[in-house]
Amino acid sequence: MEITDDKLLKIALITSLIGIIGLIIFTPSIEVKKVDIKDISRAMVDEKVCIDGVITDIAQSSSKTNYFLTINDGESQITLIVFEKQVAEIQSKNLDIENFKNRKVEVTGTIAEYKSDLELILSSGDSLRIVN
Repeated sequence: MEITDDKLLKIALITSLIGIIGLIIFTPSIEVKKVDIKDISRAMVDEKVCIDGVITDIAQSSSKTNYFLTINDGESQITLIVFEKQVAEIQSKNLDIENFKNRKVEVTGTIAEYKSDLELILSSGDSLRIVN
């Protein structure tokens, strides 16, 4: 059996379509790992995680565009960084960052290290949710 350019193109196309369909089917089932703040370590840098806690402090950057939220889960705390883009997404839903203070939240973000401190970078404006 001779493989022609036409047959090779069809095989590549079918394989690509199967891969794309597989991604569409399995992507919604991929969940972000839920962790306690005390369990976050340097080995987890660049990993996407979900945490629960109460926002105990809110501070603005000197440029007034970014926010630093302290999240405490009763055992440990971590700083959540909310960049200008995410602030705009939150405000577009008629919410103010200050409304989150002293509220229990669920946050999805990426662990980062800055000046030897571990931080959580908010994934999107939808990744910061008040929970009851």
